[in-house]
Amino acid sequence: MIIYGLNTCADCNKARKALEAIGKDFTFRDVRAEPLSEAELGVLIAEFGDRLVDRTTNDWRGLSDWLKHSEAEDQITAKPKLMARPVFQDGDSCYLGWDETVQAAVLAE
Repeated sequence: MIIYGLNTCADCNKARKALEAIGKDFTFRDVRAEPLSEAELGVLIAEFGDRLVDRTTNDWRGLSDWLKHSEAEDQITAKPKLMARPVFQDGDSCYLGWDETVQAAVLAE
């Protein structure tokens, strides 16, 4: 399992601690330090579409008008912090966020 997120993200840290507590193997990737490749981003965009961009942040509000009206891939490539998180990729399954549904799926053994 791979978790994409930010080291400073509270939800990412909660997810990591929960997975560590049950002994589940995962790799955490900080998308700011190691941005997603075009192929990786393409897979996530195909799965989540525009939901992959967190439009509630100050970072998104600070984008230029041109970038705000660009595709999600362009926004995340320009500012990796805009990616909604955490994103879990476990084989062919992908999950976005840290709500009860995602927790049930990710923490299941």
